[in-house]
Amino acid sequence: MQFLTSLGITVTMHRHAPVFTVEDARAHRGEIPGGHCKCLFVRDKKKRRLLAVVGEERRVDLNGLAAAAGMGRLSFSSADSLMDMLGVVPGSVTPFALINARVAEGEEPPLMVVLDKAMMAHELLNYHPLHNAATVTIRREDLVAFIQACGFEPMIVNLDGDITH
Repeated sequence: MQFLTSLGITVTMHRHAPVFTVEDARAHRGEIPGGHCKCLFVRDKKKRRLLAVVGEERRVDLNGLAAAAGMGRLSFSSADSLMDMLGVVPGSVTPFALINARVAEGEEPPLMVVLDKAMMAHELLNYHPLHNAATVTIRREDLVAFIQACGFEPMIVNLDGDITH
């Protein structure tokens, strides 16, 4: 939260019971405005990692995501890999975890970040804040600014088609 504040980003924190699935989140979060989202941490056979951030209702075709990102066949990364790279456990994957993988200027990012174009149509977006007992609401422009401040250049992908940067 301090890093967000240092960037001039204001967010709203909503505390709730821990949630582990989209269904849990819907049952416990109450009426929080904006798009509600989920994240997938995946890798290809070359062990290149990708964080896909999509709307909670989105069914993700891993083959289509791999093609859109220019990667090989994707599979889910292990819990150990998730903890090592992003510092979170399964059920708490969030774009805010990129703070734990910050990239120094000139370094190669250790993973690719993909944002779902349909999700980005929402002015307000909702994610876990490194744990699953709260939801943080952030403006879409501030999400991109946060990701860039962590050293990543997100790709905005229409999972039904084209890619924009």
